[in-house]
Amino acid sequence: MKVLMINGSPHAKGNTYTALHEMEKIFSENGVETEILHIGNQAVRGCIACYSCAKNGRCVFDDIVNETASKFEACDGLVIGSPVYYASANATLIAFLDRLFYSTHFDKTMKVGASVVAARRGGLSATFDELNKFFTITGMPIASSQYWNSIHGREPGEAQQDAEGLQTMRTLARNMTFLMKSIALGKETYGLPEKEPFQRTNFVK
Repeated sequence: MKVLMINGSPHAKGNTYTALHEMEKIFSENGVETEILHIGNQAVRGCIACYSCAKNGRCVFDDIVNETASKFEACDGLVIGSPVYYASANATLIAFLDRLFYSTHFDKTMKVGASVVAARRGGLSATFDELNKFFTITGMPIASSQYWNSIHGREPGEAQQDAEGLQTMRTLARNMTFLMKSIALGKETYGLPEKEPFQRTNFVK
């Protein structure tokens, strides 16, 4: 089992990292390989809808997005972590995810997804919902915990004081591990769900 973890904070060792690292420890205990990619401090431009990826199989902007694509394809689970800015995720992270999900054309069905968010106080659930939509549009089951996957803290290290938030992360990692292993067994026995040809409906002709 492999889990790719995306740190969308501009701070490499801030409170978002604290949440991801708490999960990482549980994954390690259960024999799950992890890699944390710190992308929140990088210059990632947004998608320009040029559709080059449909022809070339990769984004026209050759940066961290294309570097991550093969790691995304190889992993069994993806964890996305973000700080909260104005009740939404870091814009750099969203630009990265827009391009990563749109430019990669491999089947993401049954890769397990989880999002975690960090904030001083509010905007957590809105950001949590925003990130989960990347999973639900691509057939990725979402791992859940004992509460919404959030942790509190403003200054780096403050999240270590959020005992419930840390426990939520540990529970999430255990549940995600169980789900990934269960899906792997299910694939061996039943394969993947049948897929119908995609039927696109446009409302303006």
